[in-house]
Amino acid sequence: MKKTAVVILNWNGTKLLEQFLPSVVQFSPEATIYVADNASTDDSVAFVKANFPTVQIVQNSSNFGFAQGYNEALQHIEADIYALVNSDIEVTENWLQPILQTFEAEPKTAIIQPKLLDFKNKTYFEYAGAAGGFIDKYGYPYCRGRVFDTVEQDLEQYDNNCAISWASGACFFIRSSVYHELGGFDADFFAHQEEIDLCWRALNKGYQIKYQYNSTVYHVGGATLQQGNPKKTFLNFRNSLLMLSKNLPKNKLILVLFTRMLLDGLAGIQFIFKGKFAHFMAILKAHFSFYRLLSSTYKKRGNFQSETYYSTKSIVYQYYVNSGKIFVK
Repeated sequence: MKKTAVVILNWNGTKLLEQFLPSVVQFSPEATIYVADNASTDDSVAFVKANFPTVQIVQNSSNFGFAQGYNEALQHIEADIYALVNSDIEVTENWLQPILQTFEAEPKTAIIQPKLLDFKNKTYFEYAGAAGGFIDKYGYPYCRGRVFDTVEQDLEQYDNNCAISWASGACFFIRSSVYHELGGFDADFFAHQEEIDLCWRALNKGYQIKYQYNSTVYHVGGATLQQGNPKKTFLNFRNSLLMLSKNLPKNKLILVLFTRMLLDGLAGIQFIFKGKFAHFMAILKAHFSFYRLLSSTYKKRGNFQSETYYSTKSIVYQYYVNSGKIFVK
């Protein structure tokens, strides 16, 4: 069995660690468990040392966010497989075995996601990843089990292992060799959609990404940054544009980016009509931040960008015009 490291990124998360770390310790005998701490100012490091002596701690020198936080910590962790797990994840018995067996059996599979259910309503999928992620032509992410804000109940309709376009960063398994080959997460993202960007780069390299339904975890979601927070709006809109700039094939780059920016403008107008002026400003700030980073981001493009990166032409059209509220590939 491959050497596995379960790595939980933490920042001032004593309460989350107290609630969720016990399940990880109890149900992960195959792995070494690490807490990667982003320079917390609470007592979370002391709490882990006092209560979970088998858990190893890697202390980052600053709060680097999700992307660079993992990049810094994983330099100090030796393993064949990294399981990057949010601090608000409850795992289940034997959650690791089906995923590790898939890695053993499928050398080209580089990234795997388990079934992600809602901790607060355990019969429903969870927003962040559900049953595996896809993107449309314009870079909008959606999942089997979650399209925009419509989340499906888990009725075993997605109980099949399959290839996906991206795996949720909430519970993200990756071969360490691939992680380092790709340079890890893009630190410019800070947080949000960095896992989709990493997955897209892996696909462009010819690797495969899989969903493994025999492994189940429960995710709180929004424990660190609530869905309605304008900062989250800023990161999602900006990082989508960064991701497209890096990964779109050249013959689609200008048209798709221009279309996406027009759609961002429509989203901004919608926020104005709803009285959500902070979110409108967040989109404006996202675009200006994107312009500042465009030159350096474009230089990060790899040698090959797949033409078949998307699973549907426009999930926006499908959802809002055709009332396609559930996943259809």
